[in-house]
Amino acid sequence: MLRLTATALAALVLGGCASFSPDGGFDQVAQLTRERIGQAPVYQRTGEPAETTRARIAALLAQPLDADSAVELALLNNRALQASYAELGIAEAEFVRAGRLANPRFTFGRLSGGGGVEIDRAVMFDVLSLFAMPWARQVEQRRFEQTQYQAAFDTVGVAGEARQAFFEAACAQELVVYFEQVKDAADASNELARRMVAAGNFSALAQMREQSFYADATARLARARHQAVAARERLSRVLALSGDQLAFRLPERLPDLPAAPADLRDAEQVAMDKRLDVLMARRATEATARSLGLSRATRFVNVLDVGYQNQSQTGEPRKNGYEIELELPLFDFGTTRVARAESTYLQSLHRTAQIALNARSEVRESYSAYRTAYDLAKHYRDEVVPLRQRISDENLLRYNGMLLSVFDLLADARDQVASVTGAVEALRDYWIAETQLQAALTGRSPVSAPTNRGAGADAPSARPAAH
Repeated sequence: MLRLTATALAALVLGGCASFSPDGGFDQVAQLTRERIGQAPVYQRTGEPAETTRARIAALLAQPLDADSAVELALLNNRALQASYAELGIAEAEFVRAGRLANPRFTFGRLSGGGGVEIDRAVMFDVLSLFAMPWARQVEQRRFEQTQYQAAFDTVGVAGEARQAFFEAACAQELVVYFEQVKDAADASNELARRMVAAGNFSALAQMREQSFYADATARLARARHQAVAARERLSRVLALSGDQLAFRLPERLPDLPAAPADLRDAEQVAMDKRLDVLMARRATEATARSLGLSRATRFVNVLDVGYQNQSQTGEPRKNGYEIELELPLFDFGTTRVARAESTYLQSLHRTAQIALNARSEVRESYSAYRTAYDLAKHYRDEVVPLRQRISDENLLRYNGMLLSVFDLLADARDQVASVTGAVEALRDYWIAETQLQAALTGRSPVSAPTNRGAGADAPSARPAAH
């Protein structure tokens, strides 16, 4: 009896102290995000961004974007991300409500007849919720923490999407510039061939080859321009830009390849310790275990209400007393509720194990993709591009020595198309693989983004004299 009394008093204290936190739980979200991407999000608590936020967005858009500024813009401006932060308020409200007593219920009855009046009054309190409050509060606290991890999970996901979309858009823009140069060269060779055929110094078959190259270059440029528009629109959607903000500028070329690739140690353990989806699964399992404990604690007593009651009747003294309302477990002894909780816990346990297994596998796969992308980009940078440049230099010397015709020189430029496209796309693939590796290590399962493969898919072979 003393233990029950102490529990009830503790619950009363909790009920009186339960209140909302000053930050709404967002500080934890900001810390989790900062540890993983190096930037912290901003929670817009009103319908429109604050003046300082709008000023920062304008300052970022005034300069050509880079990967970090694209991420910062997404964290400041993405409305879907702000909508996910509102879940914190919902979860905190449930957490606070779990620490407060249920409102008492008041009943009133009046009967009259035969010259007399009978009045019944009663105030009922839910005693069971009073004793179960510490457990219920712990369960809601776990759920609130789970919501914080989910918000950080969504934030890291948006940051990764912003980085990938930035590299896609920058690559697409760079390829458009290159294919415009190819188109100009093809236009010039086609015009020269047409004039030489008219002068009788060129065969019709050779002229048709130049015309075919011109037609292919025109088609590649059209596809490249569309892909640049599509990639730019994907980026603008992630950054939630509109109106005048759509005039944002991108860099002329992708960032250079690092001097050496990252050498990860204990990558799988890092994922187990820091990946948000793994941590969320663990928290969910712990919360389910807490719920199971609550189900066992309340399996027999489903409803227990205690209240004060009085009755007054005309010509009779007032009668005072109390009333207890108890649901008798005659047909359901709480076994169904406990069985459900146990099955839910077992389900959560298996899901957590599978998420951890997937995380380890994704880290290994992402690191392999990262190293492959780095090696390919380095191969283009150190082998393919210098080799094509040396071939171009040799052909130019032969042209100057009148050993090659202008059409031979233009044919060499045509042969460089695939090398240029491959070098640019390999560099883009490296930066995307690096982004996905960081996501696999600390955030969530990496999501592959669409790539601009079509622009040079049908190109002949190798990198341009124009570059």
